[in-house]
Amino acid sequence: MRKIAPSILAADFLNLGKDVEFVNGNADIFHLDVMDGTFVPNLSFGFPVIEAIASKATKPLDVHLMIVHPEKYIDRFAKVGASMISFHLEAAMRDGSNPNKIIDQIHSHGVKAGLAINPDVPVEELFQYLDDVDFVLLMSVFAGFGGQKFIPDTLERVKTVKDEITRLGLPTLIEVDGGVDCENCDALSEAGVDLFVAGSTVFKAEDRVATVKRLRGE
Repeated sequence: MRKIAPSILAADFLNLGKDVEFVNGNADIFHLDVMDGTFVPNLSFGFPVIEAIASKATKPLDVHLMIVHPEKYIDRFAKVGASMISFHLEAAMRDGSNPNKIIDQIHSHGVKAGLAINPDVPVEELFQYLDDVDFVLLMSVFAGFGGQKFIPDTLERVKTVKDEITRLGLPTLIEVDGGVDCENCDALSEAGVDLFVAGSTVFKAEDRVATVKRLRGE
């Protein structure tokens, strides 16, 4: 079954408790976009907001780090209660960090590790890490802002990664984030996506429950 991860970045922060309860009751995963204003030209939220969500969440927390030096914060995000932590390969490489060490650091806390890339990074850059991570996150928009339009080339990128995962016989999952909606979810699923991040599509929908069901393919 497709797993739906509403992006809290698109939630109503004046009524965040209600949106947390919505995810608890209707979706599968909380997707938390952490931005630092350096790796991406925007800021989102930090530990106080995530701690508040964690205190009420009954579904796993998927923390997507769009930050430089992610290794400095892994331990704290794990302590807050993250079940999944992904970081950008571009950020690690730019900082001269070893992605494998960061992956090991995440796993040392019993947390699932993911590796993310932006649309302009060749998916083949992920191949050497597929046996080490639990999931890969393919951005279908450029990281840093919500509400962007889905980039159609994402479908072929997903297929390429899925083919390599299948060839290697790995259980690695594929997550897609950015512009996911009820029009492209079926094609994404057919291409090989397992985890669907949807922000505005879910939280701005007139019927949120029906939207989540449609994204699941129910």
